[in-house]
Amino acid sequence: MLNTTTGLIILALIGGMAVTIQGQFMGQMDKSIGTFESVFITYGVGAVCAGLVMVLLKGGNLTTAFTAVPLYTLTAGILGLIIVGSIGYTVPRLGVTATFTVFLVGQFFLAMVFDHFGTLGTEIRTVGAKQLTGIAVLLFGTYLITG
Repeated sequence: MLNTTTGLIILALIGGMAVTIQGQFMGQMDKSIGTFESVFITYGVGAVCAGLVMVLLKGGNLTTAFTAVPLYTLTAGILGLIIVGSIGYTVPRLGVTATFTVFLVGQFFLAMVFDHFGTLGTEIRTVGAKQLTGIAVLLFGTYLITG
């Protein structure tokens, strides 16, 4: 089921909804206990859960982590700290809708650059007028939502 297009779309929708809920929770923690504390709690609980799942599934191939992937991919955790911290900080100040609208525009813009140039191993998918128009519409929508 998860390997079908429908299954993948459903999984992505669930993930997107989880990000929104997480943003609200982190915003509440940020205002009450601080940005770094909320990031620490989020990552700490997440790390414990991921560790438990690895143990329960008898998985976990951490022994090859430094040789199986390019070293720059190991910075994903640092990027996650930036993501989680900026969500927790901006949600209570901009609102959930405005925060995630701006997040999405940033994601789409950089994704388009990656696709066009094949950045960091991305398969090249040439960006044309249609995609640039889409980004322009997103930017205008962002202005309407945040303005």
